[in-house]
Amino acid sequence: MHDGVASRLAPLITRILLGEEQDAAAELPVQVRAWDGSSIGPAGAPAFVIRHRRALRRLLWKPGEIGLVRAYVAGELDIEGDVFAALGAVQRVMRSGDEPIRLNSDDKREIVRTAVTLGAVGPEPRPPAEEFPAGRRGPGPAGPLEESAAFFELLLGETLAHGSGLWDQALDLADAQRAALEAAAERLGLFPGARVLDLNAGWGAFARHAAAQGASVVALTRTAEQAARVAGEGVQARGFDLAEAGDGPYDAIIGLAGPEALDRAVPRLYELLAPGGRLLLQQQVRRPGPHQVRRTFTTSYMFPEDGELRPLGEVVGALEDAGLEVRGVTALREHHARTLRAWAAGLQRHWDRCAELAGPGRARVWLLYLAASALACESGRIGVHEIAAIRRDRDGRAGTTLVEDRAVLSR
Repeated sequence: MHDGVASRLAPLITRILLGEEQDAAAELPVQVRAWDGSSIGPAGAPAFVIRHRRALRRLLWKPGEIGLVRAYVAGELDIEGDVFAALGAVQRVMRSGDEPIRLNSDDKREIVRTAVTLGAVGPEPRPPAEEFPAGRRGPGPAGPLEESAAFFELLLGETLAHGSGLWDQALDLADAQRAALEAAAERLGLFPGARVLDLNAGWGAFARHAAAQGASVVALTRTAEQAARVAGEGVQARGFDLAEAGDGPYDAIIGLAGPEALDRAVPRLYELLAPGGRLLLQQQVRRPGPHQVRRTFTTSYMFPEDGELRPLGEVVGALEDAGLEVRGVTALREHHARTLRAWAAGLQRHWDRCAELAGPGRARVWLLYLAASALACESGRIGVHEIAAIRRDRDGRAGTTLVEDRAVLSR
């Protein structure tokens, strides 16, 4: 059905989403369906369904990514069909997703004329409640970690592991996560009685795995619910601030899943490691080159402004500047993308229950985050690397646990 609201939306949607003056019906990579049932775009393509005129107002005030996200999170715009295909198609034409859409004066006049005819003109709507206030730093109310363990069991799977799985021989997510936990423990050289610091313990998957091997683990957690779930035999749960780690020394330090570990005082990690101790970080990174710091979906809904990603070289340089010796870097980009897709599949399988536990808006935020992050990994816009480092002893050696009757760490 091409007559109706959708046909009048064509120039507006084309300029707002694509920043181009082309025939929308021919160029749009997705369907756009309006509230009256009319549609434009290729048959069989994933559909963006505009449920309410307020979605157009959001796009008028914030063309591009932020306007689209706000409308989706608020439930004023839906995605029908394959979410990954829909987001991927739009990202490929939204100027690679790296720059905000900028409209000239002629574009703005044409958009306003169209919006007036559709009754979509008005003051800028308030952002959804799920969006962080501008300038907020650090997690807090309505943040990405306020969801319950019950929610994350549906999202992350039975292990509740929040790092990247390893999929080489895995049949499913649980296999991939078990393989990742075993590989991390091996690379850290864990032994009975080893003192371990988990910088971002999450729901305790690695902390419990290490304790089962006889290690004594201090696990830093963000929430009281996480702490209650993590604490147990061999595991002591503490607050998330690095000061909660005490004075050490630790035989091993691990940081999984997130940009926070690097920004939380890398020199302090050197001080906390015992001579010969090992560090293992799983770090998201961005492509090198100039980088404009601006509000994006991720910094507005998932991680605050201080969660901006860095290039791999900066991460390695920060560790070396702190006195640590980097022993290996392993790319996990494809493994992480597949893990994100598996998490998204879990969320979609249990959608009604997840929306009940977290709220519909938060469930939408998570689906959007997982899908967009997976696509960014698959396209190479972001990467995930596991970085292994050690603190040398006073003689410059890597420590006896690395060389006596064992192969030198190579991964």
